[in-house]
Amino acid sequence: MIQAAAEWLSANLLEVAGSLLGLAYIILGVRQNILTWPAGIISSLLYIFIFLDARFYANMGLQFYYTGMSIYGWYFWLRGKKEEPGGQLPVTHLSLRQGGAAAAIALPLFGGIYLLLHHHTDSPIPFMDAFIATLGIIATWMLARKILFNWIIWIVSDSCAVILYISRDMWPTALLYVIYLGMAFYGYFSWKRSIKHRTS
Repeated sequence: MIQAAAEWLSANLLEVAGSLLGLAYIILGVRQNILTWPAGIISSLLYIFIFLDARFYANMGLQFYYTGMSIYGWYFWLRGKKEEPGGQLPVTHLSLRQGGAAAAIALPLFGGIYLLLHHHTDSPIPFMDAFIATLGIIATWMLARKILFNWIIWIVSDSCAVILYISRDMWPTALLYVIYLGMAFYGYFSWKRSIKHRTS
């Protein structure tokens, strides 16, 4: 039993490490701790190789975006910490303009990713891969800007991801996304409370 567990861990070490760092990323993000961004960078770099091996090409490409957005988020949160009274970038609601821009980007982005995967790769699940990737792109931008609605998008994305990763026997990643899903609900209510405290 122990030998089998050790063999499994050895064979899945990269995925386990990426999952643990991903867990740290989401917990730190919910707590509005700036260390969420270095954890996100390292986790994303590991998942480039994990998703390449699984042939989830959109999600692999998404990790490059996550790495860049983690650098952006790190900078943006640091800047907000310097500029805001109390030293922390405030959580905000999604504005109509931001929502319109996100929708205008998301629809053609999804279509482009799906067509690319469907016609030019051996992806086993091009529709779901493209859908999750598109949601991740939009939600990560909103997280970096501390827009509350990012958690709603993550709830939808993480629900789809759990189903996908279970179907591909990616158990550490599936478990991570179950935790992500729970943390997204918690993050939403936690960030919503921080808005109320600021405006009351």
